[in-house]
Amino acid sequence: MADLEPLIGEPLALDLVNTRPLGADLLETPAQLADWLHLEADRLPEPPPAHLTAGDLTAVREVRECTATALDALRRGRRPPAAALRGLTAAQSAAPAIRRLDWNGDAVTETFVRLGDPGTRLAAHLADAAATLLTDPSVSRIKQCGAEDCVMLFLPAHPRRQWCSPDRCGNRVRVARYYQRHKAVD
Repeated sequence: MADLEPLIGEPLALDLVNTRPLGADLLETPAQLADWLHLEADRLPEPPPAHLTAGDLTAVREVRECTATALDALRRGRRPPAAALRGLTAAQSAAPAIRRLDWNGDAVTETFVRLGDPGTRLAAHLADAAATLLTDPSVSRIKQCGAEDCVMLFLPAHPRRQWCSPDRCGNRVRVARYYQRHKAVD
């Protein structure tokens, strides 16, 4: 896939894995991570950290690699490597979740919050999203894009869907087929 814009709109964990298009990495710098988080902001429990560090980037990339490794195994009908599952658990454990209790004037309320610095909380949330995806029965329906040069993954809403995006890969494949049909006629 030649388009190096992030593919978003899939489950958050798939969007994270999809930041590795064929031969590229869309999360090479803290600034690129910030750009991706801006696109995903409505899916995060808190605003992304204002100043992302190289350590934050490393933690997110580790979650991405563990998620991709586990998904690859599951898609092949295999057991996910224990190291990948431990890596996701470690990311979640680094920022423990608690139920913060408060009084709103009428009743006790609870809010789920994560402890730790902002980057660690971010990695933990992404690991949570991976855990949710990996334990969802729909994980067995995840497909790789049907375009030859695309490695993007998606969870099809319709069983006939074959491309990560009809506007990206789907259009390129259709144009190439049209070209081949008309080239053969000439």
